[in-house]
Amino acid sequence: MTIVQILVNGLLLGAFYALIGVGFSLVWGVTNILNLAHGAIALLGAYITFYMFQNWHIDPFLTIPVSFIATFLFGYALQRYVMNRIVKAQILMLLILTFGLEIFLVNFMTTFFSADFRSVTPVYAGNSLMLGDIVIPYIRLAVFGICVILCVSMGIFLDKTWRGKAIKATSLDIEAAMMTGISPAKIYALTFALGSGLAGVCGTLLTLTQSFSPNIAGGLTLRAFIVSILGGLGRIEGALIGGLLLGVLETSSSYFIGESYKNAIAFGLMVIVLIVKPSGLMGRKYYAEVKH
Repeated sequence: MTIVQILVNGLLLGAFYALIGVGFSLVWGVTNILNLAHGAIALLGAYITFYMFQNWHIDPFLTIPVSFIATFLFGYALQRYVMNRIVKAQILMLLILTFGLEIFLVNFMTTFFSADFRSVTPVYAGNSLMLGDIVIPYIRLAVFGICVILCVSMGIFLDKTWRGKAIKATSLDIEAAMMTGISPAKIYALTFALGSGLAGVCGTLLTLTQSFSPNIAGGLTLRAFIVSILGGLGRIEGALIGGLLLGVLETSSSYFIGESYKNAIAFGLMVIVLIVKPSGLMGRKYYAEVKH
């Protein structure tokens, strides 16, 4: 495998990490909730796609809107009617709640789909783009494009729309936001719903690139956490850069050092960033700063 092939593989993987990190980082930065169930919510999207493909033969890419809407509504209801009741509690209580939710969702999916690894393989799965010695599967290229488009779209939403600006205003100064008629409870619910919706889309895209089971939920949450730290909390462009960096690092370390060391190396990079630039590579004093 050439260096260029490793770099390409890393970037393709990194875009996925960026998207799952965007939702996690947005929720953490705005609501101050460290959502340990983020990976499990992503897997809900994966199983929605798996079920529709397995039973109705619907193309996985066409299930993206279904995964987004289903997890968006799930996240909105969860935040609006459960987490908003304790959102002002100590961060330990929020961690316990989201950890309990992660356990519930993993057991729920295990009950209905078993703990076996599943995969979704459409007929075009083996087709690839050849550029000399470089091989780029069309599916991974499409997943890369979708992830980048969604990350950019989320940034535009936050910067250009009224609700996006309301999300940023609520995080910057909640009392001032309330004086302008913004309801923090609704904004928190919308933010959590968007984070969950993006996680659901990640789940659908995951089915196209690797096999999955309920037991990988923790690993997905861990990647989202590392991307948030690397890029800077709540920074869309930071999550994109952090995700790409993590993808390239994991791919390179797996090839040159060994698959078993990639987690340790990713953690090592995170620790270095925390020491050198605690606010993340793109972080600065902004709406997404940690409040506790």
